[in-house]
Amino acid sequence: MKRSFAVYSVIACVLFCRQSMAQKDFTQFVDPSIGTAHCRWFHYTPGALPFGMAKPAPSTNGSYGNVHGWDATGYDYRHTSIEGFPNFHEFQIGGIVFAPITGKLQTVPGKLESPDSGYRSRFDHTEEVSTAGYYSVWLKDYHIRAELTATKRVAFHRYTFPASKEAYLLFDIGNQQGESGPVKDAKVYLSPDGRVEGWVTTLPVYIQKYQPGASVTMYFSAVVSKKYTACGAFNGADVKAGATRASGKGAGLYLSFATGNNEQVIIKAGLSYTSIENARRNLSEEASGLSFDEARARSKKTWNEYLGRIDVEGGKKTDRIKFYTGLYHAVLGRGLSSDVNGAYPKNDGTIGQIPLGQNGKPLHQHYNTDAVWGIYWNLAQLWALAYPEYYSDFIKSQLQVYKDAGWLGDGIANSRYVSGVGTNFMGLVFASAYMAGIRDFDVRLAYEAARKNELEWKDRPYGAGKKDVDRFLKYGYVNHLDKGTGGGELWQFSVSHTLEYAFSGYAVGHWAQLLGKTKDAAQLMRLSKAWEKVYDPALKLVRPRLANGKFITPFDPSQPWRGFQEGNAWQYTYFVPHDIEALVQKMGQQTFNKRLDSIFTIAQKSLFGGGATIDAFAGIAGIYNHGNQPNLHVSWLFNFSGKPSLTQKWVRAICNRFYGTEGVHGYGFGQDEDQGQLGAWYVLSSIGLFDVKGLTSLRPEMGVGSPLFDKITIRLNPGYYQGKTFVIEAKANSAVNGYVQSIRFNNHSLHRPFIDWAHIVRGGKLMLQMGPKPVDMY
Repeated sequence: MKRSFAVYSVIACVLFCRQSMAQKDFTQFVDPSIGTAHCRWFHYTPGALPFGMAKPAPSTNGSYGNVHGWDATGYDYRHTSIEGFPNFHEFQIGGIVFAPITGKLQTVPGKLESPDSGYRSRFDHTEEVSTAGYYSVWLKDYHIRAELTATKRVAFHRYTFPASKEAYLLFDIGNQQGESGPVKDAKVYLSPDGRVEGWVTTLPVYIQKYQPGASVTMYFSAVVSKKYTACGAFNGADVKAGATRASGKGAGLYLSFATGNNEQVIIKAGLSYTSIENARRNLSEEASGLSFDEARARSKKTWNEYLGRIDVEGGKKTDRIKFYTGLYHAVLGRGLSSDVNGAYPKNDGTIGQIPLGQNGKPLHQHYNTDAVWGIYWNLAQLWALAYPEYYSDFIKSQLQVYKDAGWLGDGIANSRYVSGVGTNFMGLVFASAYMAGIRDFDVRLAYEAARKNELEWKDRPYGAGKKDVDRFLKYGYVNHLDKGTGGGELWQFSVSHTLEYAFSGYAVGHWAQLLGKTKDAAQLMRLSKAWEKVYDPALKLVRPRLANGKFITPFDPSQPWRGFQEGNAWQYTYFVPHDIEALVQKMGQQTFNKRLDSIFTIAQKSLFGGGATIDAFAGIAGIYNHGNQPNLHVSWLFNFSGKPSLTQKWVRAICNRFYGTEGVHGYGFGQDEDQGQLGAWYVLSSIGLFDVKGLTSLRPEMGVGSPLFDKITIRLNPGYYQGKTFVIEAKANSAVNGYVQSIRFNNHSLHRPFIDWAHIVRGGKLMLQMGPKPVDMY
């Protein structure tokens, strides 16, 4: 039965992809440069495919490193020079740099303030093309046109040279890049058949924090279209002409050419996290005989298939650009880490093998991922809606880590634990998929892993997060500590952890209920009420509480970090998404609405975040901060408090004010995009669908808001859902007519601002009559 369902799902997915081949060019609305003045390493990779491993992109400051592991690095829109083109861009993973130059041979990256100090070229945005699956730039100093595209595991570089007797390709392998951390070792060599191959092992900051001594290794095998006239190796500035190999820090290789005017040299580089042999195999199976232009055309077709899953019509062009750029980022991150043959990097540093099906192909893929903190309010809902086959694969990937290491990881880099926030929502992500109807994974094993994640602590590794779950179970909340040893997530975030564990307990508790695990369900649902123990009824705010039951004093609700991860009491008081009706009742409906409305009125003055301050944490001391995960559901809470018109008002305002279309003002100013989360929030909110509870209820439903577009068509995957399309029409929609007057689904009136998930995935039409006046009763 399971095998038959799996086969059917694969066939249905293939047919679905063929049927949903977009006639429109959705890539014309994708602008990867948006918000790149302050973006994470993995944010800007225009050459990549959806969820791909190969992510070639320009770097303006990647070699500068990343002190904390999360700082903005890679490509900054404000910079005016490019140092090279790295091929790996993931959370805590980066490296394998290629760079074309002419003139004097230089083997060390130049500095931003003095581009001529090393290999680096000035460029201009007017001579740059950046879209989904393709990148091009004119390197002024070298008179070279650089172009990038990719297959899933193969990076394509095309460099158009001027006439020159001093043309070079640099393979800078042993230098730190982006979030990769210091280089431990590297090797690069020129093989007798002309291939350039090698690897680099790095020590990312977060891996050293959560699995000390563990590392990440990246491999490549590259073929060059033109025969070199000379070669050499280098370690930083130490150059050895004629050498064909180098190892250690700073290791690199160069090839020298004599080029004619406008002569093109193409590099095809197979990538892998397991071995050079598998990098060769990835290159052979995905790109043998494939030209650059063919790869670019295939990439564009693939991107249009993925972007075309949600077709928006009408509205402003700037909103369509925000929408499809957000959707692009949502399916760009969390990319492949397994090879075409199913080999993948294991948590212990060895190489694992994903089981193969009857066709000889791996039964699923393996992926890298930033922490899943917050994805229940953006990525997971979007995956469930438009990409359920990826959601399923993602779960299978995470179960592979559980089977290998014994614990789920909230975030992983080459299967190494990189928690980052000290919590772990992977069990909630599993439960959410199950509630949504995505069940073609090992449910027994997934539930076992999720239950362990919620309730067990003995021998729990640091990187699996939730190291204070024992205190949570002992007191019914996480007791506050003002001092502790080790990372702050071990002791510092008593309130935010209490709220998070209550939410994930609710999700896994409901899952347990459906699976007939009545004892587990009772315990987990009891724990889901833990938020009440840190709620101070006198202040109507959440507040850190000591082991003796007393609230801390003195207490400043605006103070971040004291009991709160990346936020404060004003922000976290509303982190009760699973029990929001009870929170409204405790506060009083009138007080709830008045206070929350005033919060957004105040927050609007600072663009719903940290204003125009360019810093990831610019808004964490504010009253509301859209630039970070803990607040992303709050504007949708009015649907639960009798004032859906205020959700419609403020969600639209955030879409219009927080989100921009420029290199500096993109996802706010001080954004923390986290592999597509803020983009995915915009996608959901701009089409008027959002579930505060993250699809974790026994009967999930999505809140209805105010779409920015006149018509939205969502293509449903028949491998998972009964329906073909779900259509939303907003009649008389405009900037003035921003309020929903009535709601009808398949010609039946809805009297609440919600629609059942089951109705959505069966297909049909949601009709919204729009108007200029707030309406709260339908």
